Amino acid sequence: MSSALNNIVAIFQKEWRHYFGSPIAWVALFVWTFLFGAFFAFGVWWFTAQASQMAMMGRNSSLNDQLIRGLFQNMSVVAMFIIPMITMRLFAEEKRQGTMELLATVPVTDTQIVLGKFLAAVALYALMIAASLLNFAFLWQYATPAPEWKPIATGALALLLLGMCYIAIGVVLSTRTQNQMIAGVLSFCVFLGLLVLGWYGGDSMGGWFKQTLGYLAVTSHMEDLIKGVFSLKDVIFYATFALFGVFLAQQSVASSRWRA
Repeated sequence: MSSALNNIVAIFQKEWRHYFGSPIAWVALFVWTFLFGAFFAFGVWWFTAQASQMAMMGRNSSLNDQLIRGLFQNMSVVAMFIIPMITMRLFAEEKRQGTMELLATVPVTDTQIVLGKFLAAVALYALMIAASLLNFAFLWQYATPAPEWKPIATGALALLLLGMCYIAIGVVLSTRTQNQMIAGVLSFCVFLGLLVLGWYGGDSMGGWFKQTLGYLAVTSHMEDLIKGVFSLKDVIFYATFALFGVFLAQQSVASSRWRA
């Protein structure tokens, strides 16, 4: 057990060093935090303007409904563009350089390789989310009343779980090609398809087919979480989806090694 864990950690550290030894991590962090900050600043401005108008009409405004929820929804779309940058090289570059054959000669299993790479990508994505959450310190410092912490915590969890599913898909697609750009474009196309699937299947009045499609769309399971409602069934869905993606990636690596 300790040997397997050591192998996963070794793969994790290798990928982590590669992320920060190249522009990938820095560009991803910059783009993510910049867009998060831009959406946050615009949201605060818009909320302030709307709050003044609503106060004149004797109505209350909600930070959760008018700022925080929309912010997390916007960043879920940004994740579709950023995550392919993180995942596209994980296996495609190894194949192009011929280092996958070297990994096959060391005492490490396909599952350990996939898990190490997957967890490194998830850790980088989690760091991006954590860095962007510093924006909310501004609200607790100056907003009256201060926002509730629960929608922020569950919204961040929703972004992380959604990203884990996207990363799992990206890892699978990276195992199928030697070209990073092809892996990245394919990943984005699949993410876009899942988003459209959520729109098409989001009609609760539709038939069972539409409702099934809506359930399978990963974006539809964010709704309760970004409202501050912790839903165990949504967390289980995301965890199952990500684990299934890791399993598919492991099978893909194993089949590639068998063909070689």
